[in-house]
Amino acid sequence: MYDYERHQGQKNTGKSQGIGHYMLGKAIGKGTFGKVKLAIHTVTGEKVAVKILEKSRIKDSSDIERVSREIKILKLVNHPNVVKLYEIIETPKHIYLIMEYAPCGELFDYIVARSKLTEDQACHFLQQTLSGLDYLHKVNVIHRDLKPENLLLDENNNIKIVDFGLSFLENSTDMLKTACGSPCYAAPEMIAGKRYKGRNADVWSCGIILFAMVCGYLPFEDPNTSQLYKKIMAGHYKCARWVSPDAQDLLKRILNVSPEARFTLDRIRSHPWFMKYAVNILPKTLSTTEIYENILKSLQKLGLDIEYTRDSLTAGKYNNHTATYFILLKKTERENRVAYNTAKISQRSSVNPRIKRLYISDNNEDETNTINGNRSNRFAQATQRIRVYAQSGSPKMDDMNNTQRAFRGIGVHTKNRVSVDLARNLVAGIRAGTAIEVPSV
Repeated sequence: MYDYERHQGQKNTGKSQGIGHYMLGKAIGKGTFGKVKLAIHTVTGEKVAVKILEKSRIKDSSDIERVSREIKILKLVNHPNVVKLYEIIETPKHIYLIMEYAPCGELFDYIVARSKLTEDQACHFLQQTLSGLDYLHKVNVIHRDLKPENLLLDENNNIKIVDFGLSFLENSTDMLKTACGSPCYAAPEMIAGKRYKGRNADVWSCGIILFAMVCGYLPFEDPNTSQLYKKIMAGHYKCARWVSPDAQDLLKRILNVSPEARFTLDRIRSHPWFMKYAVNILPKTLSTTEIYENILKSLQKLGLDIEYTRDSLTAGKYNNHTATYFILLKKTERENRVAYNTAKISQRSSVNPRIKRLYISDNNEDETNTINGNRSNRFAQATQRIRVYAQSGSPKMDDMNNTQRAFRGIGVHTKNRVSVDLARNLVAGIRAGTAIEVPSV
């Protein structure tokens, strides 16, 4: 029925609901054919997302084709800004897609919580979205439903493109005809019922996303769908007064109603606004195209057969062995990143004796070193409040003056001794749950 290798899963027999080697938890999303749940991979203890497709909802041939295409695409793609598929489990009633978990939620919620984003923040997210989208287009995947709700954020606020339910596999010369996706993000040529190039339509959606990030609202809105379509096809919108001229110029070139005149991904990346804020380093990840012996040794310690895992990886299979391998690979990558950040902070403290160490424990209890006088309790309280501040992702931690005000607000006076880099590493350390440094006072 479905074009993928089946792996029959058996439910765990404990009180908690489980499937295969995964303990299912709360629902974190829903789709056309079922829910998305948070789960724990019982072998490694790592969190994953499980998309549960109910077979009873997959009724006609178009539904079957849609599900098969989504699974085919998920098995095809492999990029740091695209969600990773770990395993596929099929039972008589369900299909379970075990995928990478992005703990910081949707870009949509990130924008709403801040009303709008600064232009450098917006460029950070746009750069990663374009990187993932460029990769998808190179493997002939057209997303067709790009929007902030389908851009998730990992633990380091890196973009993960998700939801390929409406995606399509095409050649670069193919013209599509199906209008799909969310109307507010749909390209004018798509809603006009014309044949269109999927790549151009995806670029338009990126323009809407950029507009939403820097303005805090959508360029085309109307409760009446027909009126909304008229606005989109006319291409008239009004930017917020705080948007810079360069950003407005880029938006004008992306949100061009003529698909032929619309900017391509390459032209977006060469625009002055993009080049002003973009960074050369995108998220560093361990290659998933080569097999790491240290990961295989870890699998052996967990009781999994190394040679079977190696053969499964080479054959491109999706089973418990390969899932455990890639989950451990992601865990190793995260631990390496934390160790690197901690080493950078330790290097700073070695040349600055005024910096004292503060540890954030795994169980969220603060353990502080001895601090002279009655400041100990104040630092313990400050630590917890700084933790909450950092985990909220507040943009106020982005510059030195605002960071100093934040510390003073909780009773810690920095007296201009907190540098921008140190402040950012402090917040990063709290978010990562690792040893961090704070200035002595």
